[in-house]
Amino acid sequence: MKAVVTVIGKDQKGIIAKVSNILFKNEVNILDISQTIMQDVFTMIMLVKFESKSVTLKQVADELDAAEKEMGLSIHIQREEIFTSMHRV
Repeated sequence: MKAVVTVIGKDQKGIIAKVSNILFKNEVNILDISQTIMQDVFTMIMLVKFESKSVTLKQVADELDAAEKEMGLSIHIQREEIFTSMHRV
């Protein structure tokens, strides 16, 4: 399964490391990544693929929610097809 991870918040050290470590621990592979800093606002979008059938989207979302609270960010993960449907122009 593929999913899209979005991260937005005040720029600070360790954002990419924190998110990518959560993904790594859950055998989620990063297929593509785009990140930028607009003034002091960090934004990142990742296309990821779940490599293990035993890891659920909810498990990863729960860990990302904890990181979101810890770092004061907005972090969301959605199945790729839902993200694509919601963002059609």
